Amino acid sequence: MQWFSDGPAAATGSSSGGKVVLVAGGAGFLGSALCERMLNDGHRVICVDNLLSGDIANIAPFTSHPGFRFIQQDILSAPRIAGPVHEIYNMACPASPPRYQHNPIHTIMTCFQGSKNLLDLAVQKRAKILLSSTSEVYGDPEIDLQHEGYRGNVNTVGPRACYDEGKRAAETLFWEYGAHQGVETRIARIFNTYGPRMHPQDGRVVSNFVVQALNGEPLTLYGDGSQTRSFCYVDDLVEGLVRLMASDEKMPVNLGNPSEFTMLELVEEVQAALGTPLDISFHPLPQDDPRQRCPDITRAGEVLGWVPRIPLAEGLQATIDWFATRMKADRRIGAMVS
Repeated sequence: MQWFSDGPAAATGSSSGGKVVLVAGGAGFLGSALCERMLNDGHRVICVDNLLSGDIANIAPFTSHPGFRFIQQDILSAPRIAGPVHEIYNMACPASPPRYQHNPIHTIMTCFQGSKNLLDLAVQKRAKILLSSTSEVYGDPEIDLQHEGYRGNVNTVGPRACYDEGKRAAETLFWEYGAHQGVETRIARIFNTYGPRMHPQDGRVVSNFVVQALNGEPLTLYGDGSQTRSFCYVDDLVEGLVRLMASDEKMPVNLGNPSEFTMLELVEEVQAALGTPLDISFHPLPQDDPRQRCPDITRAGEVLGWVPRIPLAEGLQATIDWFATRMKADRRIGAMVS
C-alpha cells in the first residue's frame, strides 16, 4: 500500500505498522542518519528538506524503501501533511559556519519561523516534537564545562549571531508551545558531531581536516590550535536524540562527547589514522569563534541513561574511510563527465 500522496508538499500516513516520523532537514548529515535509524527501527519516515545544504545522495539508499517519503520543501512554508504524524524532529538549518553565514537572514528565519511552522504542525497532529538546538547557544563560554543552566556568552550582532541567536529563539518557542499549547517538546543541545555523510565542503573542522589530508593539502588551522572541541560520533548522537524523544524531559539536554581535544591534538589524531605526517597552514581565528567547547552531560546520563561510546580514533577511521570512498566516486564521475 502506498501510504504517501504524490504531491510535492503533502504526504499521507497510515496508522498501521510503527510510528510516522517527520524529519525536517532529513537530507542533511544528521538528519539522514536519523532517517536511517527510524527506518531500521520499523517506523515510517517523512523527510522534508529544501536541499540548500542537504544532499540528495544522503537519502538515495532509502528512496526505494516502502516506508520512506521525500518532500523537497523549505520549512519556511508550512508542510501540509495528511494523516497521522507521531513524532517530529526539527533537524533543519545548516550547522556549519560558512553555510549558515551565506544567507544569515534565511538562517535565523529557518530557526524561528521554520520552528513555528513545525510546532503548529505538532499542535495539529498532537505529535511530540524535538528541536536540534546547539552548543552555540553558550557562545564563547566562560566556564570549562557547559551545563544546561549556563546562560552563555553570546555576541548578538556578530557573524555567528544568525545561528546562535536563531537557535536560542527557537528554544524559547519550543518552551512556550510546551507551556501554553500543550505540545510535548524536547530540546537537544548538540555539541560537535562528525561521521559519514558530512559534506566535503561542510566547513567544520573534522571534514576540513579529512578532505584536505586525503587531497594531500596542508590542514587549515585557525588561531594557534589551542582552542578545544569535543567530538561526538554520529551514531552516538542519534542514539541520544532517540532516547530524548522517548523521555519525559522538557528541559534542554546536552548531547555531546565530554572528551575534549585541542585542534592540534585533532591534527595528531588524523595523522595517526592516516599513518602519514601532515602539513599545517595557520590562519587568524575567525570573529566570535569559541575558544573552548566541552559538554557537561550529567543530565543526559541521569534522565536518558546516555553516554557516548565510540572513541575519536574509531569514529575518525570510519569517517576517513567514508570520505575516501565518496571522493573516489566523485573523481570517477568527474572524469566521465569531462
